[in-house]
Amino acid sequence: MAAKVYPFEPDYAVSPGEILEERLGVWGMSQAEFARRCGRSPKLISQIIAGRAPVEPDTALQFEKVSGLDARIWLGLESGYRLHLKRGEEKRRLAEASEWAKGFPLNELMKRGYLKRSAAEEDTVANLLAFFGVASVEAWQARQDALRVAYRHSPTFSRDPAAGSTWLRLGELEAERVECADYNEAGFKEALRRIRKLTANPTEGALMEAHRLCCEAGVVLTVVKP
Repeated sequence: MAAKVYPFEPDYAVSPGEILEERLGVWGMSQAEFARRCGRSPKLISQIIAGRAPVEPDTALQFEKVSGLDARIWLGLESGYRLHLKRGEEKRRLAEASEWAKGFPLNELMKRGYLKRSAAEEDTVANLLAFFGVASVEAWQARQDALRVAYRHSPTFSRDPAAGSTWLRLGELEAERVECADYNEAGFKEALRRIRKLTANPTEGALMEAHRLCCEAGVVLTVVKP
């Protein structure tokens, strides 16, 4: 049985300012003296220690000379700390979008293997956004507004925008797996002419042939369960 792998995802981050403050204590050096050696103002060093000012690349190089710690370490600490703060903001933003996510067929997407089950609402929202290939609810809406789609559906049933959007995305993901030729308008028109003649054939074989003809003309034909 293969061992289960658990990714390292700490719920905390150490700021470069905390490390600097600790090192200054070990060296018995004041913030003012460290600032003088770096050629920076005591105010900036104080702000970095407090986490209010970032460690920029030029500052990291100065820290490297004075502290002996590689500039990449200082920048790595800074990057990790800022990313941690942004992840916290992102988590709160995603939680606020939980009602939006509930409008989609989440259980169906989980059943089909497109979404992972999660007890945390913000994780469900994040997974749904990743499924649509967008970074935010606003980006999803902008993409929906920009789509050029032609629908044909029975007037007997009302259209569910969330379900329709999900269905189109499933079609996109299916289409991305298909390799086809470059688009050829004349070739596609000829393919359509030949596809019309397939309507009298058994469905499965007709669809396979239609798929092949479209691919040769640079068009992907997919059939996706609604």
